[in-house]
Amino acid sequence: MISSSLMKIFDIYLTGSFGKFVCIVLLTDVLIWLANTGAVINLALVTIERYLKVVHPTWSKNKLRKWMIYSAMPIPWVFGVMETIVLVASRYPGTTVTNGVCYTRIVFVNNVARIIFVIWHHAVYYFIMIFIFTFCYWRILLAVRRQARVMAGHSAAGSNAGQAQSNQIQTNVIKTMVLVCVLYTVLWLPLYAALVLIYLIPHPLSRDRMYYTTVFLGYSYMCINPFIHATKFDPVKEVLLRMIPCKKTNDGNAGGVNTGTCADPEQAATRPT
Repeated sequence: MISSSLMKIFDIYLTGSFGKFVCIVLLTDVLIWLANTGAVINLALVTIERYLKVVHPTWSKNKLRKWMIYSAMPIPWVFGVMETIVLVASRYPGTTVTNGVCYTRIVFVNNVARIIFVIWHHAVYYFIMIFIFTFCYWRILLAVRRQARVMAGHSAAGSNAGQAQSNQIQTNVIKTMVLVCVLYTVLWLPLYAALVLIYLIPHPLSRDRMYYTTVFLGYSYMCINPFIHATKFDPVKEVLLRMIPCKKTNDGNAGGVNTGTCADPEQAATRPT
């Protein structure tokens, strides 16, 4: 993104085959979309993995192996590379470099191929993703509620504390589910609507302004999503707190004892007092 933005800002003079290559790869944001595609698919895989561990804990414990998770890690980037190759191949015939300026457009074999690409792209990266988020988080919420009722039923003296804890867990899951699904739906919708106009209409009005405005909204979701889990999801919050390094200072006392705060409970327990 930095390389692409710098080339656009400084308006670098392009010539020859290398200039055409730079035009397609950097100035058309192909590499940015490769990373974005991998990030979106990876988010869906993480959601499915959470769903299996929470909703089907016995099955995931017996069937889900580490090699399966490691094998799934390259899948998002394989999809991203495949789509990048398709975009580069479709842009190459319609790209020219004249007087150092890059002129590019996507060229399809025919209108049928154009429509198939638009339907496939929107179905995979928008509608299917929304279905995965909604279905998995909803089932996770139902499982958490069921577990909370079981815990509340077994707690006698501490029923109020158990009920309060279960309500807090349900609230965190609900907030996470709603924010992830709603923000993805709302922030990515303008971009996919704009892509329909760009792909299907030869010369839409204010094409660049429309594209970059909607891209900004879509990318803002990718920046907001980690903060959603960091603030609304207690397990993630606990992991982040444990990652904060200990801050110890020497008071200069006779024993040379270090004092300070430590986020890791184990280190805090072994710290001299």
